[in-house]
Amino acid sequence: MTEQTPVIATHNGNFHADDVFAVAALKTIYPSAEVVRTRDLALLDKADIVLDVGGVYDADNGRFDHHQRGGAGARDNGIPFSSFGLMWQKYGLELCNGNQEIADAVDKNLVSVIDAIDCGHVDGPLTGVSLSQTISMFNPTWEEHGDFDACFIEAVAFASRVLARFIAAAKGGVNAKSIVAKAIENAADPRVIVLEQFTPWKTTVLNLSQEALYMIYPSQTGEWRIQTVPVELGSFEDRKKLPAAWAGLSGKQLQQVTGLEDAMFCHNGLFIAGCESFENTMKMAQMALEN
Repeated sequence: MTEQTPVIATHNGNFHADDVFAVAALKTIYPSAEVVRTRDLALLDKADIVLDVGGVYDADNGRFDHHQRGGAGARDNGIPFSSFGLMWQKYGLELCNGNQEIADAVDKNLVSVIDAIDCGHVDGPLTGVSLSQTISMFNPTWEEHGDFDACFIEAVAFASRVLARFIAAAKGGVNAKSIVAKAIENAADPRVIVLEQFTPWKTTVLNLSQEALYMIYPSQTGEWRIQTVPVELGSFEDRKKLPAAWAGLSGKQLQQVTGLEDAMFCHNGLFIAGCESFENTMKMAQMALEN
């Protein structure tokens, strides 16, 4: 194998998210790699990297299958590895430019989810449309006489873009931690945290501050926002809601109630509101604290 042009082999016929994403990830590292789809053992033996076929897991020799008796191991949380997860253990750090925290985040939010579905490690039936199901829909239906290999190439192109966005999102989340942590440390009032630019904040705030009630940050259009801190990630319950008298008001109505000439809106759910100016948004926070 030359480092830049390996032969990557996976099975032919119907494909799933694990082999599609594994190939997409490796094509990011080796753009000129040749991809062979086959179950011919002679061809598999000649390949530099074999994914999701062959009955062997041997990362040192580029073999990443999980269909052999006993599988190919599982994570500490019990989720078994599919070919994507096996490949990610070896190449994930490289795909994330050497940042282990980013690689771990992508594994948690993307790789392990695909592994779990592929290995049947799910509680009850799946609801809604999963990413794994979306990939499977690239396969020709029983009524179509499509080219499985051509459809596989389309699925890999789609998966490459999705993987790139997951890595970018994980990188953004990791980079945001230090910014938000510093804002918590520098807060004049630990109940009101000010961000100089919008930065993903919920996970860091919930992990680092038991006192924070409101976040202040600029919107993409230049105005300012005040947002409540939830009691936990994903919850619609807040540590302290905005004043009930503001609910659903905007423009002049909200300005009259608050006495702030540039008050813009308050969501009916009392979790977000805003003014044009930073100063008056801070006044909103003070009113909310005193309410």
